[in-house]
Amino acid sequence: MTDALRVRPDPSDPRLTRRVAGLDQAGRPVEVSVTVERPLTLYLNGQEIVTMMTIGDHPEDLALGYLLNQGMLRPDDRVSAIDHDEDLGVVVVRTERTTDHEAKLRKKTLTSGCAQGTAFGDLMEGFAQVRLPVEAELRTSWLYGLLRAINTLPTLYLEAGAIHGCALCQADQPIVYMEDVGRHNAVDKIAGWMFREGEPGADKIFYTTGRLTSEMVIKTVRMGIPILISRSGFTAWGVELAREANLTLIGRCKGSRFIALAGESRIVFDADPARDGEESPRHWRKNSREAESHAG
Repeated sequence: MTDALRVRPDPSDPRLTRRVAGLDQAGRPVEVSVTVERPLTLYLNGQEIVTMMTIGDHPEDLALGYLLNQGMLRPDDRVSAIDHDEDLGVVVVRTERTTDHEAKLRKKTLTSGCAQGTAFGDLMEGFAQVRLPVEAELRTSWLYGLLRAINTLPTLYLEAGAIHGCALCQADQPIVYMEDVGRHNAVDKIAGWMFREGEPGADKIFYTTGRLTSEMVIKTVRMGIPILISRSGFTAWGVELAREANLTLIGRCKGSRFIALAGESRIVFDADPARDGEESPRHWRKNSREAESHAG
């Protein structure tokens, strides 16, 4: 099922985790893996845009996706160079078009994402103009297959926790999986990858481990992806925006159960939830360690 993955996590990358010694609840010495986060400062054509906290992988995709989702980079822009200096923690994106975002940088919004993301300018810029394909569909057999494939991936989350993941999927296959300390970073990495590869969103499905907030809905719509799925719950504004954009919005998706609150007409119920939607506790991503400890 995961053979179609073009980008996958690498939990063995020594830059992404660190072993730390401590004590457990009984006072016994333990050593655990913890996720490493580091600052990355983004420049666009010589102008400093933002400093982000990130795990540090795929910095070029993160930079491109961030600029796209902030409206600072246009889908038709030609990027002439991307320079990343790992030692300095800097990535510089250069475009053929001259840019100046001084006015937008003065208008700052802290998003609801963990690791506290920052959005500049008008969050809704261009949102109403996006037309998602009405002919796209989500078969429940695909949905259950995707969950099984994603939940059995070797990931940084299972190695060290404190991480969010996002997957770009097509039918019942995840094709790109990205992780980061904030879900906004993970989705930006996928947006940047799609931009670099010229990958269309109209026939894709987006999966996230994070909450279905307004920010997540806006970014998915901007990527032109008609279906958004999460194991987590919804916010009221996220649902409202999804209905406005005709985005299929599915949350609380675990095992055979899910709730769709927008774009329900795209769902094709072609699987038996009692049979095809079963999920073993060993595949739970959220609270997986607690589930294992309670199981003995």
